[in-house]
Amino acid sequence: MSTGMSYKAAGVDIALKQSLIPLFGSIAKSTAGAHVLGGIGGFGALVGLNGARKMRSPVLVAGTDSVGTKLLIAFKAGRHDTVGIDCVAMCVNDIICHAARPMFFLDYIGSGKLEKKVALEIVSGVARGCKEAGMSLVGGETAQLSGLYRPGEYDLAGFAVGIVDRARIPEPSKVRPGDVLIGLASSGLHSNGFSLVRAVIFDRAKLKLNAKIPELGCTLADELLRPTLIYARVVGELFDRFKINGLANITGGGVLENVPRVMPPNTRAVLRRGSWPTPPIFEMIQRLGKISRDEMDRTFNNGLGMVAIVPPREADRVIAHLKRRDCAAYVVGEVRAGKRGVSII
Repeated sequence: MSTGMSYKAAGVDIALKQSLIPLFGSIAKSTAGAHVLGGIGGFGALVGLNGARKMRSPVLVAGTDSVGTKLLIAFKAGRHDTVGIDCVAMCVNDIICHAARPMFFLDYIGSGKLEKKVALEIVSGVARGCKEAGMSLVGGETAQLSGLYRPGEYDLAGFAVGIVDRARIPEPSKVRPGDVLIGLASSGLHSNGFSLVRAVIFDRAKLKLNAKIPELGCTLADELLRPTLIYARVVGELFDRFKINGLANITGGGVLENVPRVMPPNTRAVLRRGSWPTPPIFEMIQRLGKISRDEMDRTFNNGLGMVAIVPPREADRVIAHLKRRDCAAYVVGEVRAGKRGVSII
């Protein structure tokens, strides 16, 4: 007599997923703000637009992103407690460029076979990121997709929503020649360029994750899994206190591709190389991979996580404020008349 088939035997453990829901709910509850009316457990999250009545023209700002191939480092290292922070950062650092106040976040975890310990580590990291950003984790999806992922692997993506009064949204047309470029320091690689990083570190240099690298002052795993900085709170203060004509999140494409996104035609960003410190991980990757300077500039943040564009009269005050907030910041260049783009001199 043949044995009847089951969903669990096919690779999907519904009971395990159900057991995780209240645990996820408990983790998410620690991030909940007063605007959350209903979160994990229902068919959708309910979020009130608290504060919108104080705005003349409230606008929702949404962004979505993933951690990318940095996850392959987490798989190799068996460490899953920080990639959730990366997931939040990759989404929220985009929406704050529009002066949005982050409100809520949803995540997506796809795996072949769900592992309870790993899932809880991931979601705990997401919650930590949400707390840093001042937003609420209101829900998500944990999908078991048998046959789609290799054992021990998963994907992680997120979705962030913020709110801003329309009049506060920075417009590229406000950027003028003479404006000052202020760079906010990154914590390292953040979550970009890891396909090239892996090719250099593992394929060419044959380094091991547990290797202690003197120039880094830590193991390779510690450096590569260093979480992406979340700039939400400090950027919110900048928009509240100063005139910010533009703000660029330096992600994939580096300063070359991201800074022009917040500038009008006939303006060019001119950055002075050496005006900000470059973390040693970038110099190490460039040396080991024999990578050109131009390729480094269009692949990595090279030490700049954000670039703010401010009127000259605001520059010193912005720098002083950021330093008081323990956010390393530097005057890295200026806006000039010319073809829209970036020059690094």
